[in-house]
Amino acid sequence: MAFTRSTTDQGSVRTPVTLDMPEPVSLRRMLGPGIIAVGIGMAAGELILWPYITALAGFGLLWLALATLAVQFVINMEIERYTLATGQTVVAGLARWWKGWGIFICVAGAFQYMWPGWATSASTVLTFALGGGSVTWITIAVLVVIGIVLTTSPVIYGTVEKIEWVKVGLTLVFLVVVLVAVLAWRTWTEGASAIVTDFGRLPGDISFTLMLSAIGAAGAGGVHNLILSNWIRDKRYGMGAHVPRLVSPITGTEEAGDAGGGDYFAFPQDEPNLSRWKVWWQRANLEHFVTFFLVCLVTITVMSMLAYQTLFGREGIENSPAFLQLQAELLGNQVGTWVQILFYALATVSLYATALGLLDVIGRLGSDFVKRNYLTDSTRWTESRLYVLIVWSEIVLGSIILLSGITQPLVLLIISTCAASIVTLFYSILIVRLNIRDLPDAIRLRGARLVGMIVAICFYGFFAVGLLVTQLQKL
Repeated sequence: MAFTRSTTDQGSVRTPVTLDMPEPVSLRRMLGPGIIAVGIGMAAGELILWPYITALAGFGLLWLALATLAVQFVINMEIERYTLATGQTVVAGLARWWKGWGIFICVAGAFQYMWPGWATSASTVLTFALGGGSVTWITIAVLVVIGIVLTTSPVIYGTVEKIEWVKVGLTLVFLVVVLVAVLAWRTWTEGASAIVTDFGRLPGDISFTLMLSAIGAAGAGGVHNLILSNWIRDKRYGMGAHVPRLVSPITGTEEAGDAGGGDYFAFPQDEPNLSRWKVWWQRANLEHFVTFFLVCLVTITVMSMLAYQTLFGREGIENSPAFLQLQAELLGNQVGTWVQILFYALATVSLYATALGLLDVIGRLGSDFVKRNYLTDSTRWTESRLYVLIVWSEIVLGSIILLSGITQPLVLLIISTCAASIVTLFYSILIVRLNIRDLPDAIRLRGARLVGMIVAICFYGFFAVGLLVTQLQKL
């Protein structure tokens, strides 16, 4: 396979290596990135924020969760489009224009995920199941274990994928139990009716802060979405097959790229290559629709209906994961202790798996940007070593936050997820420009997908502006 390579730079934009588009693999072999995305995302929103909102306000905002998943699907596939076509991550692509974009996204990601709300929530639920314990010290201990797991994984993507498969599998088992043994027909009919009659309405008793937080936690959100680039690259999607995978600097073996270390590719715009591109694109869309959109849709809907049936109308629902304890106890009383235990197990495993995934997200984000822009020629600081440094820095920072006394899980989650929604708005605008300007005409963003991206930008922009206005009114 021949390739060409420029030896000069055009400003900060390198001319890409030209290689053929690899032969598409089967849909079964492509399964994974969507599972990781849903596995990491399926926690704060699906288990805590959307059920909490439903417990307070009923089904009046469930339509908003469905709309959020739809616009996220469109955004996520534009992230995948760029990496499928170039083998480069979206963050690296934006940084080729101006390094400031990459710096902003990395800083925003660090701010979004330095608050250990997911791990703290998991530890809180664990203490409910165990009957007590120190949430702070349990969380710190688990963060250290997560760091060890990520640091010693020979191929980090493979470990993260396996863990998220387990989490999604456990979630689906619990959902089947809920559908068969718990939900009443009245709950189904009231939920379906509310989605239709309340569509487009925003209940006045739910703040813009909580709504922005909830849409940031539905499915994926913030820089979490951007790391789809890294995951499909490590899964060998499209031109990503030419890029080395991220491995442990302790137990793994660094891989050599097919193009002599290149990380930015283009493929000839001829009939054989475009035909392969179309197959990759169609299968990538199908993989993400099934494993991300449908799984998130079912999970948010069922968990919200469960919260409605068990908690709606009750007095004293706390602004904390304590409402999960109440929900578990009610389930135990109604169905049996085994359902209560299963609920606690699901919540604990789900939230801890998300904490692991989010540490992977920020590690990949930072190591990719720093290596590509500042340490390209360094043999000492490989991307894998930078990844480990960033992951452990996040663990130390999160532990400091917990030891400082900020341990309220829902407060931490709201800070993180509001930041996620604002970051999503920002980079969605940049992705439109990236996928129009930097991709060949035959595969660039256009038509219905371009309209979908404009709708997504307006969607996140509306809630971001609403939050700003409400906060200014309080001054």
